[in-house]
Amino acid sequence: MNIFVVSGFLGAGKTTFIQTLSEKTGKAFTVMENEYGKTGIDGALLKQDRLKVWELTEGCICCSLKSDFASSILTIANTLNPEYLIVEPTGVGLLSAVLHNIGKIEYDRIQLLEPVTIADVHCVEQYLKEFGDIYADQLKNTPRILLSKIEQVSAEALSRAVSILRNVNPHAEILNTPYQKQPEEWWQTLLQTPHNKERSIILPEKEHTVNLETVSLTGISADTVHDLLELLTALLRGYFGAVYRVKGFVPIGEQWTKFDIADNRYTVAVCSPKPQPEAVIIGQGLDRERLRKAFNTVIRW
Repeated sequence: MNIFVVSGFLGAGKTTFIQTLSEKTGKAFTVMENEYGKTGIDGALLKQDRLKVWELTEGCICCSLKSDFASSILTIANTLNPEYLIVEPTGVGLLSAVLHNIGKIEYDRIQLLEPVTIADVHCVEQYLKEFGDIYADQLKNTPRILLSKIEQVSAEALSRAVSILRNVNPHAEILNTPYQKQPEEWWQTLLQTPHNKERSIILPEKEHTVNLETVSLTGISADTVHDLLELLTALLRGYFGAVYRVKGFVPIGEQWTKFDIADNRYTVAVCSPKPQPEAVIIGQGLDRERLRKAFNTVIRW
């Protein structure tokens, strides 16, 4: 079983990359997905692509769930035994710890591949300032950094992001063109390159945690798209606390809608029906009661 770790901070686009990886390679792989919060939004997206998803929604596979993480990998290897296991750690996880923990259980049937880190071009400088140790760890411990959301970015902003990344990891390959346009050979190489054991993993001196809260909601509702857009705008403006990430699904009339907040902007799109309407809000100083009322639902504790 080959293990490919896809790292990246909250909202960087890890799930979208995994979906594209599946499409480009045509490989059937299992995904171990660690959500920050108790509602598995991204797991639902991956399952709709007929991928086998192993969800860990409690804690973090790179810190408090080390034993559970290792046990889960061994269980997947011994039961499902996929050719490829894609590991998507929580966006606030330490890549160094993930790689170190996998290395402990690596043997002839389990091989770690070179990881990749997805970096949102809009947030590189901001996240290094606000979440320096954790974000830098994700950048330092990968040989390949893929910049996401670059389609509408100016050449100057793109060059600045690349320069900042080079200062953090001067040895990494930094892809500053849309990864979706890479040739088939490039995608296949991602799943064929063993982890370089001679390159040391830069472990932090102490275990870092990020001071973020999560509110998981189920049974949410919205009468109109306009109502949903007003709520997303209110979230961005800080009416419910400092919001870093929002994702969810809700039916509006007869059409299901997927909504998302990342890098201080929101997106809304139609989507296929989901098992239930739900949302996850990640931030600081979140007003749970106001969120509950705004989404017209109950909080999942």
